[in-house]
Amino acid sequence: MPELPDVEGFRQVLESCAKGRVIRRVDVRDAGVLHGVSARRLRDTLEGRRFATPERHGKWLLARTRAGPTLVLHFGMTGLLVCGHPDDAVEAHDRVLFTLSGNRQLRFRDQRKLQGLRLAGDDSDIDRLLRRQGPDALAVERADFEAVLASRRGHLKTALTDQSVLAGLGNLLADEILWRARLRPDHPARDLTQADRRRLYSQMRRTLRSSVTAGCVPPRDSWLTGHRDDPDPSCPRCGTGLRRTRMGGRGTVWCPHCQPDG
Repeated sequence: MPELPDVEGFRQVLESCAKGRVIRRVDVRDAGVLHGVSARRLRDTLEGRRFATPERHGKWLLARTRAGPTLVLHFGMTGLLVCGHPDDAVEAHDRVLFTLSGNRQLRFRDQRKLQGLRLAGDDSDIDRLLRRQGPDALAVERADFEAVLASRRGHLKTALTDQSVLAGLGNLLADEILWRARLRPDHPARDLTQADRRRLYSQMRRTLRSSVTAGCVPPRDSWLTGHRDDPDPSCPRCGTGLRRTRMGGRGTVWCPHCQPDG
């Protein structure tokens, strides 16, 4: 599932491929990825517009146009944003094609179609779309991060992956950050000490910076992510066998030695 680093990568694709280019044509091959807008309205509204500098908030991508509406994208479980050329072969899961000036084409590709594209007329529309989103995990200040967790009920893993608490963290990032911070995923969020919260914030920032550079949560040998799917996974830090459970319907992996009870 695309998380903050993946969507930041899509933002970079959008900026390098489309910023400053005119949208010559919009081809909706599958209207099932459109939310709150028809294929005809999407075409009529965007064709002839020029893409501006894109933005990201959590897992949402804002494809702004100059003095015009904003195309809002969410990638669900399997979405991608691909830059190519109009004469490239169309793939089965290419749902919407944006043909641009300069012989470029931007493609929204998505196998499962769990989310998709929306159209926001102005900033108030964007605010309504994102009203349930917490602060962006890459941009949140430490004091705000600590305040949110200090007032949060429930488990720490659940709090970190709740987009209304913190926008952008998914399953892989949450497990990786908690492992680095040596905190159990089922630790009560509001029971963290100030030192715990500061350590968690620091490890979140470090993990996000490395992941954004890689364009994903990288499955490196020195990372928990690099071992969580092994048949008999062990901790890359201490060698202890990793534990698996489910929290809030999510597969959760942690090390009982490095992440002991409080």
